Amino acid sequence: MRKHNFSAGPAVLPVSALENTAKAVLDLNGIGMSIMEISHRGNDFEPIINEAKALFTELLGIPQGYHVLFLGGGASLQFCMVPYNLLKTKAAYLNTGTWASKAIKEAKLFGQVIEVGSSKESNFNYIPKGYTIPADADYFHITTNNTIFGTELKEDISSPVPLVADTSSDMFSRPMDISKYSLIYGGAQKNLGPAGLSYVIIKESILGKVDRPIPSMLNYKIHIDEGSMYNTPPCVNIFAALQTLKWIKGLGGLDVIHKMNKEKAQMLYDQIDNSKIFTGTAKKEDRSIMNVVFVMKEEYKALEQEFLDFAKTKNLSGLKGHRSVGGFRASIYNACPKESVIALIDAMKEFEKKKIG
Repeated sequence: MRKHNFSAGPAVLPVSALENTAKAVLDLNGIGMSIMEISHRGNDFEPIINEAKALFTELLGIPQGYHVLFLGGGASLQFCMVPYNLLKTKAAYLNTGTWASKAIKEAKLFGQVIEVGSSKESNFNYIPKGYTIPADADYFHITTNNTIFGTELKEDISSPVPLVADTSSDMFSRPMDISKYSLIYGGAQKNLGPAGLSYVIIKESILGKVDRPIPSMLNYKIHIDEGSMYNTPPCVNIFAALQTLKWIKGLGGLDVIHKMNKEKAQMLYDQIDNSKIFTGTAKKEDRSIMNVVFVMKEEYKALEQEFLDFAKTKNLSGLKGHRSVGGFRASIYNACPKESVIALIDAMKEFEKKKIG
């Protein structure tokens, strides 16, 4: 029996993606070799990476002039690759949480960084608004979904300078207007595939503006020219991501999955808002539909560990909140079924009834 998996990442994947990848690990399409064994430059792998890029383009509606890259190092490596390739004099960043803060730290190694807005003073429980993006910045960087704190930018913002986005934890959860972005990146382990793969969607025209020499492995242009094959890519991870992309397409695409995600999130937030012992932490207008963060009300704080223990008896896994917030975090990514959310809601109701009637 599969657990109800609410882990923040590595996270739940579609069963079909797991099954197809498991088969390919033993034997890829009946060729007598594993996906782990074949050459990344051979005829058996080339259709896999090409189809994955094509589905990225199709599902997201990526315009001409952009490239899809599959790289290693996760989103954390992109924290330095972005400024290495793009920051000439000054960059603007919106600070909405831990990962945005880490990106800012790396960017400061390459030039001036303007923090146009921050919600740090309230432990990142909202998305800053009313900020001004400097028109002379080389780019503006945002983190679209904040996994730890449960806040999310729900629209594609307009920027007077190239817009760069870390979309690690809400990629493929909703339709996007890719034309508003110059670079999008993320780690796969939240909503796409296993850890070890990162994706980059990049508008080629933004490159070539910096004077510094860039090491080959950190140079976007080299990865574009080599078709993500400058070094051996994470082949198994790309195959697994492809299976997830096929699953999304089979459901009907991003409009359908967005509707499903909003429904799951609304069900859970309604339960939290109507509870006598649980309470949400993020401002309601900025609540994430991917990571639902909640705690016990002050008078019931002592029950938090007891609820986590109770949840385990109900086959619920991965609910412990990040130490920065405490309490609980239910990551309800694309592949988290509605049935799992219902199971969590039922457990919350039962626990509350047992404790206060």
